[in-house]
Amino acid sequence: MEHEDIKNLIAKYQDGTASQEERLVVDEWYNFITKKEASKPVDFDVISAKDAIWSRLSLDIQEPKKNKSLYLYVAGLAAAIALILSGVYFFYTATPPADKPMVKNEQRNDVGPGKFGATLTLANGRKIRLADVSKGELAKEAGISISKTADGQLVYSVEKSVSAENAVNTIATANGEIYEIHLPDGTLIHLNAASSLTYKTSLIENGKRVVSLKGEGYFEVAKDRQHPFIVKTDKQEVEVLGTHFNISSYADDEVEKTTLLEGSIRLRTAGISRILKPGQQGKLRNGKLTVIETDTDLVVAWKNNEFMFESERIEDLMKMVERWYNVEVIYVGEKTTERFSGGVSRFDNISKVLNIVEATGASHFTVKGRKIYVSK
Repeated sequence: MEHEDIKNLIAKYQDGTASQEERLVVDEWYNFITKKEASKPVDFDVISAKDAIWSRLSLDIQEPKKNKSLYLYVAGLAAAIALILSGVYFFYTATPPADKPMVKNEQRNDVGPGKFGATLTLANGRKIRLADVSKGELAKEAGISISKTADGQLVYSVEKSVSAENAVNTIATANGEIYEIHLPDGTLIHLNAASSLTYKTSLIENGKRVVSLKGEGYFEVAKDRQHPFIVKTDKQEVEVLGTHFNISSYADDEVEKTTLLEGSIRLRTAGISRILKPGQQGKLRNGKLTVIETDTDLVVAWKNNEFMFESERIEDLMKMVERWYNVEVIYVGEKTTERFSGGVSRFDNISKVLNIVEATGASHFTVKGRKIYVSK
């Protein structure tokens, strides 16, 4: 595989005509580069590296997709490979040069990523900003001790028999916040940005463990066959015995998605009942429930601090940006119909995310404070 072949491959990757195998080649280059320390010059043996990567691939080349897509880190990657091909030493960086920003930023500022934080509302109405309090016990309610751990998790522990089953707590994340909660039964819940979870401190309601979710959460449910675990949203109920699953139930999303990673869950809505198997996703739209096979890594990428997209519309992609970076997205003129695929770290500032998306040429951004203007 010659240098010109690699250049052509990058071009196909950028315009969306690369096959799955060809995209893997570019991905391998990216992984190879980013494992090097950014503070040290890197000298690559282009011939041996590219041959080793290419030899791992199947010769069966698939038909390219018609929809234009982009793996979002490709802009920085293409520049890095261009330097490799010219045989120079370089310091790798995934961000564009500071003196040549692609995104228009009129106030010369940037928007940082979200953080670990949430607001806990106790049964007596008291609100606790969890990011502002030290570790240790925060409160006691109905025989339940509520504490914050050194790594920031909220933990409920049973100290004695529960006497007040109506003690209801709500934990809510704002835009730009995520949090983790350990319930009294040992269940761990990861709460995404702009989401809330409501539950009784006893957790038990009519012999069942019941919580209510708005927004998105990833559940690692402790097994207890005597007390099924129920997650209620505005549109459906999910019943489990012990399993890992993700629910995305944002009010402004057209589709509510429930994805099973392991175990078994039952979805109930408007007289419809379906059981999911691992790797399946239930999609609820306008009262109609459909079940599909899905990429679970893609679904739970947010829990692993990554943005990952697969053939997403610009408005769906920007909803994720809006929730995580706590910004307002405003569309100017006609929206692009292109779809985007790819991934970046959720710990990057917003300028890096927007610069890489803008490298497609399909969308352009102007940043004014915490407002992002999107145009074709």
